[in-house]
Parts: sequence; C-alpha cells; structure tokens
Amino acid sequence: MYGDTAAMRKRASQLREQATELRSLADQLVGQMEAVGWQGRAVTDLRGRVADRAAQLKDGAEQHETAADSLTKHAAEVERLKESIADTERSASSLVVDARNRIARLPAGADGVQVEAADADRLLDQFVPPASGHKDWLTVTLPGL
Repeated sequence: MYGDTAAMRKRASQLREQATELRSLADQLVGQMEAVGWQGRAVTDLRGRVADRAAQLKDGAEQHETAADSLTKHAAEVERLKESIADTERSASSLVVDARNRIARLPAGADGVQVEAADADRLLDQFVPPASGHKDWLTVTLPGL
C-alpha cells in the first residue's frame, strides 16, 4: 500500500495550526509595537521593521496554508488511487476465478480431447497478478476488466 493518508491529514492539520500561530504572533508583534510610548525617528524605523517582519510571518502562514491544502489534495488522490487499485484487484480476481471455472467445466470432445478454452479465458487463466495493493494494478488490462 502507498501513502498513509491519516498521517498526511494529521500533518496538514498541524500545518494549519502553525499558520494560525504565525498569524497570531504577527498580530502580537504589531500590537506590542503599537503599545510602545516612544516618539521619534528610531521608533518610526522600528515600527517599519516590525511591520515588515509581521508581513513575513503572515506570508509564512499563507505558505503553510498552501502546503496544507496541497497535502490534503494529495491525500485525497492517494485514497482515490488506493480504492482504484483495490477495485481492479477484486474485479480481476473474480474474472480469473470465473475463467478457471469455465475451463474446468469444458467437456471433452468426441475424440476424448478437451475442447479449447476461449482466448479470453486462456488469457485470464494465465494472468500473473501484481502484489496485492501494488500500483501496477492501475495498468492491468484483462478481458472484461
């Protein structure tokens, strides 16, 4: 199996929490700076630097949100592919079992030689499946699949 989607979703949640913390820190920083009772050129320069740092923190928060969104989308795609793998695996297994049952029930001809199986049934009978849950199931092509 590929990708622990629960771990991905947990990490996305952590990224969102970190984004909230970064925004809160930016707001606290600006608030503390506004509460300073100084006057003059030095405090004006400091306020400008603090505003720049707060903007960078909020930028970082946006990047965390973007990463969380991407990770959430990735987790959904991984789940979709894992479901597709499982569906294909189940369908292929059923087709192989059915083909083998049909082959086993073929009657013998008048000369005692067993009647030939259909081409599709022969292909299904000879099918060597990928490992369970392997991504190669996404590219399996079989008659009836």
